[in-house]
Amino acid sequence: MPKRTFQPNTRKAKKKHGFRARMLKKAGRKTLKRRRDRKRALLSK
Repeated sequence: MPKRTFQPNTRKAKKKHGFRARMLKKAGRKTLKRRRDRKRALLSK
């Protein structure tokens, strides 16, 4: 039986999907814009 693939790591998640990580790239800023347009309560991790 293989092990579970999701091994939660807050630091890793924030570095990849965090707000500041999103702000670094144009695509990330676009993602935040889309989420703002949809009135998401949570924009990023």
